[in-house]
Amino acid sequence: MPEPTIVLSARGLQKSFASPAGPLAVLRSVDLVVHAGESVSIRGSSGSGKTTLLQLLGGLDVADAGEANFLLPGRGLVPARKNLGKGVGFVFQNYQLMPELNALENVLLAAQVAGRPAAAAEAQALLESVGLGSRLRHLPAQLSGGECQRVAIARALINRPSVLLADEPTGNLDEATGAEVMRLLLEVVAQRGTALVLVTHSREFAARTDRQWVLSNGVLSPA
Repeated sequence: MPEPTIVLSARGLQKSFASPAGPLAVLRSVDLVVHAGESVSIRGSSGSGKTTLLQLLGGLDVADAGEANFLLPGRGLVPARKNLGKGVGFVFQNYQLMPELNALENVLLAAQVAGRPAAAAEAQALLESVGLGSRLRHLPAQLSGGECQRVAIARALINRPSVLLADEPTGNLDEATGAEVMRLLLEVVAQRGTALVLVTHSREFAARTDRQWVLSNGVLSPA
């Protein structure tokens, strides 16, 4: 049986921030490997560095030491920092939608940034797949929190990433809506073969992923 494809690999990630008492180590030599179609959760207390880790994995921030790579089809594992928006999709707690753009335009914007301007049909199909086929022309202000997060998930998928990085995607939602968004994220993994790395405070949601990790004192350990 062939080995599962690695879509995300982090080795020896270290990150510190300045503080009045001197450098504050947030991540201490973090290693993580994620395979295609796999869901992974990372829990930890507020301020433990979960968001920082996710930003390093996706190339949004620069590590003090170590490296993060993700799979870019046709090129293999590539440095995250040098390939923003190409192999990774982001889902944020506060959606990060452009308020002046409607749902369809928000999804298309991500495709345009990645150099895929002719993706209108795919963007519409993605929004329909997350239950927003009748809300394509609605602005974020006209959508509920759960609907905004569905737009964000569609946007994260438009460039066909190898892995989704989701930072507390249910944090701004009520319990029922959060559960629905979590179901949708896991459904994406199952149907599309896209890996999921989920940062969450919820033990319940974390337990639904294939592998669970805890970040504490800068160290990532199996839960």
